[in-house]
Amino acid sequence: MTVALWEPARLPQGFRELWCQELHSLRELAKLRAQLRATLTGSPSVVHPEREHWSERLVLIADELTSNALRHAHPPVATALSRTGDVWMVAVSDSSTGIPPEPAEGRDPGLGGFGLYLIADLSMQHGWFHDRGAKTVWAAVRADTAPA
Repeated sequence: MTVALWEPARLPQGFRELWCQELHSLRELAKLRAQLRATLTGSPSVVHPEREHWSERLVLIADELTSNALRHAHPPVATALSRTGDVWMVAVSDSSTGIPPEPAEGRDPGLGGFGLYLIADLSMQHGWFHDRGAKTVWAAVRADTAPA
């Protein structure tokens, strides 16, 4: 018996949403990444790469989840950042309730489609669920240092 890499799971309890951004196209991803960095580290760009590896993991996760939603669902999509203590969570919602997150299998790596494996490796916890006509995919990362 194999365990699915992306199991249905509700959002973990205790997180407080800090902001939510609606996106309509892939062109908006750069603004999303800058907003994430500014919230996580105090700067919209990487200033201290030796200290910001945890925040860049979360930026990469947000970029992957949001770009997947924009490519495979109908825009707009909503990307939210939440926090509890030193754990940060990105949750991306879209209207594509009939398509669960499915990691690529049996595909040439050159064709892409391996972002969900990457997110599973980079996050401490991840999952997805359907609610009120939307699908939400989320992942959480623990900060290695205190945020700015």
